[in-house]
Amino acid sequence: MTRLIAGDAGGLALRTPDSRTRPTTERTREAMFSRLAARLDLEGMHVLDLYAGSAALGLEAVSRGADVLVAVEHARRAAAVARANAAAVTAACRGRAVRCTVVEQPVTAWLTSPPADDFDLVLVDPPYAVPGERLTDELRMLLPHLAPRADVVVERSVRSPDLVWPAEYAPGERRRYGETVLWFAEGPDSDARPGTETAADAGRACGEDHPHDAEPPR
Repeated sequence: MTRLIAGDAGGLALRTPDSRTRPTTERTREAMFSRLAARLDLEGMHVLDLYAGSAALGLEAVSRGADVLVAVEHARRAAAVARANAAAVTAACRGRAVRCTVVEQPVTAWLTSPPADDFDLVLVDPPYAVPGERLTDELRMLLPHLAPRADVVVERSVRSPDLVWPAEYAPGERRRYGETVLWFAEGPDSDARPGTETAADAGRACGEDHPHDAEPPR
């Protein structure tokens, strides 16, 4: 049985899909959120939970103050369990305008869709069998979905190859908890995200930066 640790829904028991899933242990979840709490305030945050499973990671964030959660899970049974858990947590967060959405879709397909939100915190817990190259590609696809300087946490096995962050991220610490490794990073500022154009960029694109430097027609 999995329980939320703290917040409005602290102590609430969550359903898990089946014995074949690998939910994050409570010890690892507590360590993850203790580390996050030391650097950010979850209140009002928009959170994305990729490879969500039961959505325990994202719902822990909601219990602790996040307002919006999008949980992406491909497996039908796991997505149904995540929806039931999200409904229970929403009910426990009385008096708060909480919005939890579970998307039953492959993570890569969701990431390639047009961004619908700017997420402040992203929690990624892929099956350990997901290759490192694919995970790096998905972290690159994630960039347009991030709020400026968003926090991103990836959970991997100690036996998995070291995580390779795309160049746009600022990698942080790496923490080991038993057989699990948590990788922390910060996303780019707004002017470094793909598809984001600064005023200076717009000026250069229109030839306005140095209009007299343009080569005369021949």
